[in-house]
Amino acid sequence: MTFGGKPAVSVPPGGEIDSDPVRVGIAAGVPYAVSSYMGREQNLVAWHRVSSQVNYLSMPGNHTGDASADAYRQRVTQFAWVTGVQVEAPSSATIAAIGDSITDGMRSSLNQNRRWPDALARRVAQSGDKSVAVVNLGISGNRLLTDSPCYGDALASRFGRDVLAQPGVKTVILLIGINDINFAAMPPHGGLDCDAPHTQVTVDGLIAGYKRVIAAAHARGVRIFGATLTPAALPPQREAIRTEVNQWIRTSHAFDGVVDFDAALRDPADPTRLRRSFDSGDQIHPSDAGYSAMADAIPLQPVVNSTRK
Repeated sequence: MTFGGKPAVSVPPGGEIDSDPVRVGIAAGVPYAVSSYMGREQNLVAWHRVSSQVNYLSMPGNHTGDASADAYRQRVTQFAWVTGVQVEAPSSATIAAIGDSITDGMRSSLNQNRRWPDALARRVAQSGDKSVAVVNLGISGNRLLTDSPCYGDALASRFGRDVLAQPGVKTVILLIGINDINFAAMPPHGGLDCDAPHTQVTVDGLIAGYKRVIAAAHARGVRIFGATLTPAALPPQREAIRTEVNQWIRTSHAFDGVVDFDAALRDPADPTRLRRSFDSGDQIHPSDAGYSAMADAIPLQPVVNSTRK
């Protein structure tokens, strides 16, 4: 890979850069590997914490050209340095899935690509449509309204950079808000407090945040589907906020469409909780079966057709 024709590049703090185009064969569903070498002076200060995918660190030295895996002794489950691979396909369109850990696929099976955006991509491919891609822009711990020292910029702030700047994005599926509701109640602690600031939220505040994101999408001609917040076994006060927010998502017609993940996952006997077979075990994050049910709940034709408008 080269950068402006050069084999190396320096990226300023907080910056990003694209490599020059690379002509390489790819096939749908087949894993690829990207190897990169960082100078000795580099420290890893930003990474994607929940990848649900094994990545490898080498022994000291430049091993990017190694065909063997012998030098890659250490395994991690975070993505580092590389944030994405763009494929040149001028006639194609992109569905962007953005949200928190439930979009990120936390607690899904390692190396199995069982997140709900993965399952949605398979549904699109199985429908015979080869012109629509799905990208996963979820960040575990992310909030709609509040930045975090660990979980990144608030979604309302990062939406332009992370979604609207993606090439070919025509449609967005937005699932965010449960961390805004929950983190206010997390007890502060010394050292690095990832849940800080412990900002109290209201229904009106969340709705205002959704409206900001919707307006940004519409200003760029991008359609946006709002997803209802999934059950999380919340105490009554927080559950009341979740319920009211979901009612607004379903009935306000502010979004271009609605994906009712709440209805797809909730236990009929107790709608405040995940159905047992859809619960990964922590009462918040779905199991593989739950993530699959989420993808199945997405109205495929309206979502895919929205990429062509």
